[in-house]
Amino acid sequence: MTYQEARSIVIEEIENIAPDVAPVAIGDTEDVREALDLDSMDIYNLIAALHKRLEIDIPDKDAAQFVTIGGAARWLDEYTARQ
Repeated sequence: MTYQEARSIVIEEIENIAPDVAPVAIGDTEDVREALDLDSMDIYNLIAALHKRLEIDIPDKDAAQFVTIGGAARWLDEYTARQ
């Protein structure tokens, strides 16, 4: 999975979790909690959705990387490169 593929998946899952937001309009380094008014439960749901969709385990220690689209995409890109 490339970074761009991972980024697209993260954006799709954010749109599924919070259909009233526009994640494509924010930068990769912006905190989605602030930029899109998401809360910690939304981040948890994002991680759960990515886990289910991609069939991968995302350790709790890495959850902080999923508060930005770029961080989540980078984590997924690096994870798949290690597999």
